[in-house]
Amino acid sequence: MTEPGWTAPTAGYDYASLTARIKACGRELGFQQVGIADTDLRLAEGRLATWLQENRHGEMQYMARHGTKRSRPAELVPGTLRVISVRMDYLPETRERSWKSIADPTTAFLSRYALGRDYHKVLRRRLLRLVGRIRDEIGDFGYRLFVDSAPVLEKPLAEKAGLGWIGKHTNLINARAGSWFFLGEIYTDLPLLLDAPARDHCGTCRACMDVCPTGAIVAPYVLDARLCISYLTIELKGTIPPELRPLIGNRIYGCDDCQLACPWNRFARICAEPDFKPRRGLDSASLLELFAWEEKEFLERTQGSAIRRIGHIAWLRNLAVGLGNAPHSARVIAALRARLDHPSELVREHVAWALARQTRSKCSR
Repeated sequence: MTEPGWTAPTAGYDYASLTARIKACGRELGFQQVGIADTDLRLAEGRLATWLQENRHGEMQYMARHGTKRSRPAELVPGTLRVISVRMDYLPETRERSWKSIADPTTAFLSRYALGRDYHKVLRRRLLRLVGRIRDEIGDFGYRLFVDSAPVLEKPLAEKAGLGWIGKHTNLINARAGSWFFLGEIYTDLPLLLDAPARDHCGTCRACMDVCPTGAIVAPYVLDARLCISYLTIELKGTIPPELRPLIGNRIYGCDDCQLACPWNRFARICAEPDFKPRRGLDSASLLELFAWEEKEFLERTQGSAIRRIGHIAWLRNLAVGLGNAPHSARVIAALRARLDHPSELVREHVAWALARQTRSKCSR
C-alpha cells in the first residue's frame, strides 16, 4: 500500500464506528453518498473478458492492457481489503434544456459532465481530504485513491458498495438520484463494514436502448463502444466512420441521450457544486463559434476542463461533423472552406465530408 510500515489498530478496534464516521465525513466533504465494497469482482471480470473478446472496446487498448489487475483490486494494490466508493452529483441543467440544445442543429452539444471544472481534479482533492480525516482519526493507514485514473472497475465496485445498479446503458443508476454523478474510489487495507449491493430496477424498460442515436446499446447491459458517440468523439483518435457521422448530429463531445431518456433521472436534482456549473458559455455555444477557435484559444478556453484532453485536432474533427449535419448555410460553408487547407489530414478529410454534405443540402432545396 502507499503507507509502508503502517500497523493496523489493535484487535477489537471498533470498525463499525469508523465506517460510520468515514461516511459522515464524506458527506461533509460534498459527496452525496459513500459506500464500502469488498474486492470480489468475479462476475464483472467474466463480463469484461467477454466484452474484450468481442472487440467491443474498439481502440481502447488500455481496457485489456493490465489483465486481471482491473478486476482484482488486490493485484493492482497489494493488501487491499476494502474499497471506499463515493459518488458526487453534477447535473448542471434540466432535462428539457438539454433536449432543446440537442434539437437545435446549430448549437454545439457537449456532454453535461464536461461543462464545468475537470471532475478528476475535483474528486481527487475531496478524496485526499477524506483520507486526511481518516488519518486524523486512526493514524497512518494503507490506501490508494482513484478517479478514473487507473485500471479500476469503478461501476461494479460502486454497485457492490450500494451506490446504485448498472443499468442497461451500462451507467450506474441510483434509485433516488438517477445517474448524473461521478465516481471515485479509495482502495484500503482497513477491514471496514460492507454495504449491501444495490439491486437492479431496470425491469422491462428499454428507453435508453431505443433512444441511442447509433444503436450502441446492442443488448441489455452491453455497450459496443465502436458505435457509441462518446467513444467516437472522445476516445477515438482517428477517422470517424462516415456511416456514423450523420447519426452524431450536433453532439461534438460525448452524448447524454441514454441518460436523458432514463425514467430514473426524474429524481435527479440540479447540482449545487460550483465547480460543476457550466463555464465559458459551453452549454449554449454554436458550432460555428467553437469551430473558429484556433489551438491557442482552445487551450485557453478549456483550461481546467476535461475537454482539453482530446486536443484541438479532434475538436475540429468533431465540429466539422456537426457542421456537416447542420442546416445549409453560407456561413457554415465559408467556415468549412477556411479549414480545407488545415495542416491535419484528419481535419481536412472531415471538413471535405462536411462541405459535400452542405453542397448536397443546397442542391436538394
